Parts: sequence; structure tokens; C-alpha cells
Amino acid sequence: MLQANFSGFTLEVGTDEAGRGCLAGPVVAAAVILPTDFTHPFLNDSKQLSEKRRHELRPIIEENAIAFGVSFVMQDEVDELNVLQASITGMHRAIDALKITPDFIIVDGNKFKKYQQIPHQTIVKGDSKYQSIAAASVLAKTYRDAYMEKIHQEFPAYFWSKNKGYPTIEHRNAIREFGATFHHRKTFTLLPEQLKLEL
Repeated sequence: MLQANFSGFTLEVGTDEAGRGCLAGPVVAAAVILPTDFTHPFLNDSKQLSEKRRHELRPIIEENAIAFGVSFVMQDEVDELNVLQASITGMHRAIDALKITPDFIIVDGNKFKKYQQIPHQTIVKGDSKYQSIAAASVLAKTYRDAYMEKIHQEFPAYFWSKNKGYPTIEHRNAIREFGATFHHRKTFTLLPEQLKLEL
């Protein structure tokens, strides 16, 4: 059972991101403030949910949230910042997008930078412990998946509608055959052979 609150503040926001380990596309972050009495039997870390469940939950979260925000950090900015900084930047921007200012921030993972003067707490596996972080993980994942399905129409050879930009065998084979697109992250190891030194 996920917990409703960590800090005791009513306006506690949970934040999480999706897409850190991808070879292509943005890092997408979300921030969600849920009512303290909100519960839903399906809500969990988005990685534990089926795609169908995530799509069912997204409108429920958006309709019931006190506030939510979603932000995209595109691949060129991921390359410029590095993926950890891109994730933190995305979470900050998602909090910026909230229509009200939270009193406390809970963050999935163990890395974050102070946001304004608002206290925060990082929580390892927070998306499987707290409702607002789980809700943020669902929004980040569904918004990112929708984006990858959209750009798949332009570049169907990479199967982004299926792999969402993650380093699957079919995705890497397509990079090998067709090269990288502008959606790919240039600072990532797109192919394993990049790691081999030429003697």
C-alpha cells in the first residue's frame, strides 16, 4: 500500500522522470500534488503497471490532482547537460509548471538540487512507496511514450512505438543500418562497438 504523505504538509509534491536510459528522445519529468485523501487501487510505480493501466490512470491523476506539471528536456539538452542534470532540470521545470507552490518536495531517487527555498527529500524507490511520486511516474511515462509513438511515424525503422527509444536489439540494429537521427542522444553509446578500441 502506497503512503499518502511523507512530510505532513498538505501541499507536498512528488516528482519523477522517465527516459533516462534511452538512446533517443527526451527525458520527461512530472510533478504531482495529490489530495491527502486520494487513493486508487491501481496506482503504483509506472514500471510495475501495464501500458493499459497507465493509460487508465493518467486522466484519473490529472482530474484528481490539486496540481500537476509535465516537462520535456529534449535530446540536445540531455547531451549538453548530461542525463542526471537533465533529469533534475526536468523535475524543476515540472514543479515550475504547477499552478500552486508546494510546501515540500519528495523526489524519486537519491539526487536532487534545491528548488527555490522549498525543503525536499530524496527517496530511493519512492515511486513504489508514495502516491504522489507514483502518480508523477505514470504521467512522465505516458507523456513520454506518446511522444515516442508520434516520432515513430516519422522514423518507423527504429520501432520507437515499441521500444520507446530504449536500447533494444532491434533499435540498435536500425542504428547500425540507417545511422543516428537528430532524435538520438549524441553523447550516449548508441552501439556496443563504440566501446571497442581500435588498435
